[in-house]
Amino acid sequence: MKYIELDFTYQSDIETSVLNDILAAELGEIGFDSFTQNDNGLQAFIAYPSFKQETLQKKLDNFPLPNTQISYTKKEIEDKNWNEVWEKNYFKPIRIGKECIIRASFHEKESGFKHEIIIDPKMSFGTGNHETTYLMIEEILKLDFLGKNVLDMGCGTAILAILASQKGAKNITAIDIDEWAYENAKENCRLNNITNIQVALGGAGKICEFGKFDVIFANINRNILLEDIHIYADALKENGLLFMSGFYKEDIPALEKECRRNNIKLISSSERNNWAAIKTQKTTINK
Repeated sequence: MKYIELDFTYQSDIETSVLNDILAAELGEIGFDSFTQNDNGLQAFIAYPSFKQETLQKKLDNFPLPNTQISYTKKEIEDKNWNEVWEKNYFKPIRIGKECIIRASFHEKESGFKHEIIIDPKMSFGTGNHETTYLMIEEILKLDFLGKNVLDMGCGTAILAILASQKGAKNITAIDIDEWAYENAKENCRLNNITNIQVALGGAGKICEFGKFDVIFANINRNILLEDIHIYADALKENGLLFMSGFYKEDIPALEKECRRNNIKLISSSERNNWAAIKTQKTTINK
């Protein structure tokens, strides 16, 4: 399959790494499915049939950071060895203290970490490089999952589901609407010898097929979260926890408002380079 490669550069006082992260998130909403970063900007890839010039321009015209001009060049390319692209350009081992290391199968093994997760991302999101995934991993590391039923909604590489399994979760469901992510999640479960994760292809409408959950992770984006919070609320057990990320800190009030409408209260929030994650809990008090 042919792909379109776009090479983005910026004129801005904001750090390139921050611009790369936010632009990748914005482009991911319109079909771009793989990215590599460098000091000058961002390379983004999209399947040829999915590329729409007008949709891209609308995203760039409404880029959420001020005083930033974005330029790009475009070329057509043949399909790539995406693992090789990530290995050479982007995916480096991620270390979170001595608690957790996330690496690809092509990285050398490192000792001394409580949890090791092997992720071959291919064209899926969720390696831990992005701030939102990092924030969610930090939250998971704080929790006791022993015997819990867990949902990883919008699972991407299934990195969150795999870590929950390693921390003792009983039954885990991982759902993603993207077929690349679905296949990649299954492959990564095999790489980590995880057998208690059920991977499903679909949107939030699939959740009801898997019962009730003690903990739900949803690392997606603001608009989808706002649309689906009521579904997460229905799927949570009483006092169950809902962790959400994939949005900016400025979006927290809107998400909190929708949570309260569905008997979910905000417990805490965390931030990393303007990206945010929130911890919430289902309750019948203070609707």
